[in-house]
Amino acid sequence: MSGPFPPAVPPLPEGDSVPLAAPARPTLKTIAALTGLAVATVSRALKDAPDIGEATKERVRAVAHQVGYRPNRAGVRLRTGKTNVVALVLSAEHDVMNHTARLIYSVAAALRETPYHMIVMPFFASEDPMLPIRYLVESGSADGIIINQIRPQDPRVRYMHDRNVPFATHGRSDMGISHAFADFDNEGYARLAVQALAARGRRRLVLISPPADQSYGAHMIRGFLDEARRCNLSAEVLPDVSSDAGGDRIEAVLRGLHSRAAPMPDGFVSGSTTGAVCAVAAAEAAGRQIGTDFDVAAKEAIPFLHRFRKDMIVVREDISHVGDFLARAVINAIEARSSDTFQWLEQPFIHPRRAGA
Repeated sequence: MSGPFPPAVPPLPEGDSVPLAAPARPTLKTIAALTGLAVATVSRALKDAPDIGEATKERVRAVAHQVGYRPNRAGVRLRTGKTNVVALVLSAEHDVMNHTARLIYSVAAALRETPYHMIVMPFFASEDPMLPIRYLVESGSADGIIINQIRPQDPRVRYMHDRNVPFATHGRSDMGISHAFADFDNEGYARLAVQALAARGRRRLVLISPPADQSYGAHMIRGFLDEARRCNLSAEVLPDVSSDAGGDRIEAVLRGLHSRAAPMPDGFVSGSTTGAVCAVAAAEAAGRQIGTDFDVAAKEAIPFLHRFRKDMIVVREDISHVGDFLARAVINAIEARSSDTFQWLEQPFIHPRRAGA
């Protein structure tokens, strides 16, 4: 047949196939050829080596991104014994204010321009929190580990410290072990909240506390009770429920508080946004008005509370910075770039009410 069409191709025998040519996977040599740098220089630049200039690192990263370079993890592990993986081990309990999602995002964002990748391992309240830690360490699945919900005497901290496992914690332990951490000064927050409520004339305070067996809960309770005593105020910790519980449970306990015969509280301090919303809902259900009959102080991770009630006393916790700091801290521990231990304690301050809120 003449014309623009090619001659017909006879069909392949049944079961045969034509192999498709896969594009060559970009390697360090690919980047070296495109940048004019030595392979060793490219490798060190991608590892953020301190002796490589920032301009060179940015150039190498840009080319690596353009060609879609990804290190071969199996090869890296065979050559170096490293996985280039950071494990984020988090509780799978109800996430009251999206702390978990923000922490995951900020850690992932901090690792984006490094050779490290993140895996997230959840654990449940009914499980032994040591299980995921033992698995990661014994299987060699990660070079470093980040954990949260730290207890004053935390067996996970002891286990990783004793085995020289690089790790960082969201929260502080009280074990005489120096380790990398990022934390919010919850004791300072509670003292600041009590002072602010006292300045508004509130005399009978209630704390909706985080779990008392976790470090940040113990810190908040200590600051609340001590500062209330110093200010000569009545103070109690809400019994039978924590600020990490679901809203229905918190509000039910608070409604019971408003129905008792004793003088009703006129000031609330909450360890979570959910607790603060429930404090307002329970008081308003009892016919009370915020700013007149009672006030609420709370901390939050995302801007919300001033939109909910403009008269609230609000302290902001910067979870995004926490995640970024923890990522850098665990990389420093993995690579032992310095003898310094990364530790950061965020100081609380009352967030000014947003204009128009």
